[in-house]
Amino acid sequence: MIKVSKSAETLQDGVQNLIHASIEDYKSFNNNDRMLKDFENGWQVKEGPKYIKIIRQNAVHAFIVKKDFKHFKSGDVLKPVGWAAPALNSPRGNVLKGNYPMQWTGPLYLN
Repeated sequence: MIKVSKSAETLQDGVQNLIHASIEDYKSFNNNDRMLKDFENGWQVKEGPKYIKIIRQNAVHAFIVKKDFKHFKSGDVLKPVGWAAPALNSPRGNVLKGNYPMQWTGPLYLN
């Protein structure tokens, strides 16, 4: 686990901070150069109407809330429950505010 300490001005910058932190956490887990390169190059970011979907090698890594709704704020990090939907129980952090934990496998489960 690594802490994303950087705040961000934009959602796009926050997404890049999240991806960078995930890569750094992976480096502490695996030091195989070929696998690390595959991990670093396997990211996609897709924007939908409500969320930014962060994909790593054909699996959803996280969802980021684009605009405030219900009890969620813009920039909230949500754990995926599947390819098309995030878990709507509680945010795992906020990419704009920073200071949230992240693993190379994705956002942490709630305690």
